[in-house]
Amino acid sequence: MDVPGGTETVLRGGRHLFPLLPEAFAGVRRIGVIGWGPQGRAQARNLRDSLAGTDVRVTVGLRPGSASAADARAHGFTEADGTLGDWLDVTAGSDLVILLIADAALATHHERIFAALKPGATIGLSHGFLLGHLRSRGADFPAGHGVIAVCPKGMGDSVRRLYEQGTEVNGAGINSSFAVHADPDGRAVDRALAWSVALGSPYTFRTTLDSEYLSDVVGERAILLGAVHGLVEALHQHFRLAGDDPVTAYERSCENVTGPLARTVSREGLRAVREGFDAAGRGAFDRAYTAAYGPAREIVAEIYDEVADGTELRSVILAEYRLAARPMTEIGRSPMWAAGPAVRERRKTRPVAVDPLTAGMFTATTTAQIDEFVERGHPWSEIVNESVIEAVDSLLPYMHARGVAHMVDNCSRTARLGARRWGPRFQAAYQQIALPAVEEPADPALLEAFTSHPAHRALAAAAALRPAVDIAVR
Repeated sequence: MDVPGGTETVLRGGRHLFPLLPEAFAGVRRIGVIGWGPQGRAQARNLRDSLAGTDVRVTVGLRPGSASAADARAHGFTEADGTLGDWLDVTAGSDLVILLIADAALATHHERIFAALKPGATIGLSHGFLLGHLRSRGADFPAGHGVIAVCPKGMGDSVRRLYEQGTEVNGAGINSSFAVHADPDGRAVDRALAWSVALGSPYTFRTTLDSEYLSDVVGERAILLGAVHGLVEALHQHFRLAGDDPVTAYERSCENVTGPLARTVSREGLRAVREGFDAAGRGAFDRAYTAAYGPAREIVAEIYDEVADGTELRSVILAEYRLAARPMTEIGRSPMWAAGPAVRERRKTRPVAVDPLTAGMFTATTTAQIDEFVERGHPWSEIVNESVIEAVDSLLPYMHARGVAHMVDNCSRTARLGARRWGPRFQAAYQQIALPAVEEPADPALLEAFTSHPAHRALAAAAALRPAVDIAVR
């Protein structure tokens, strides 16, 4: 892949590679998927289906009394055929153990899981959270075990839905990053790439567990979820105060971001958003962009620092103890969300044009995250996936179908806690700093940095590898 500063090697996926999986999984005859959350449910099913007819078996491991057992059985994993069992028993009997339980549960129980591993088994992760937790305690993964990560750049429902669409369009799926943290037998790269191909990833790019953890946790608190929530709440209030009725205000804020704006970026890139306006619209976009970029960049940098030094990780673990006695309330009770059903009904009768104010602020926040990741040394493939592709090809389509509030209230606990903590910070920055400045002249230097940004080249390279299919949200 041709990116700014050179090239990166990625592996293109596709079902034509499935016959190679048993060889790539050499030494692995049982894959244990521990957990049945959104990623566990999707990954176990994708792996099972991709490996059908081979001698590699996929087994789901759950804690005793898990409420998820019935759903796992409903999807074909059963005790009777040995594909569903106790989490520690499955761990002990597996050659590749993929840990997909909640982050806080993993922080609490990882020592029991490590103790149950069979000699030489490979540990698989889809998130770097555990690495951060171990380092915060001066600990490490157990010696003698491979440690690999395959991290889909989308929510679990997207991982499964696009895999199913791949039966009709070869290569349809969610991109993944992969990392090798420990490789005692020299087969870790093959196993990680096989895992990613079996999930249906259109392409797989290399990172490190450190880099993945930082970019993933920062991204879900910023443009992937937290900033989107703060942005649409701020814009909805702004448009209401300007005289819009609730439905129009929702269309100009939330509907814009999750619908036409996301589609434009997905199909044509970030620069195409600005280029799609007439002179007046471009002027409004430019003023909004330069008003929002600085405040957004400051918060993204703060998030990055708190993730890097462990503050954000500690806040998640502490919150889990509180939530055991007092569950989180839902955020979807603010007045703007009541307009959602009417807006979705109106989609049938009229298209919604991209609003330049909303587009400028969203694009500025996206670019602010990109720039922070560039400054911190992340590879371009990771930057564009974590800052753009995951948003427009996975998360925003789901938000379009069900609402941003629904996503915040139903995502992983780690992401939900992060969005609830940082979303209001973004909302305040937009309301107190960016929106009061949108009538001031645009900053020419910021606009030049955007129009000539190397991210456009990286996105174009990634777009050339994108399957010709959009996710169909049920």
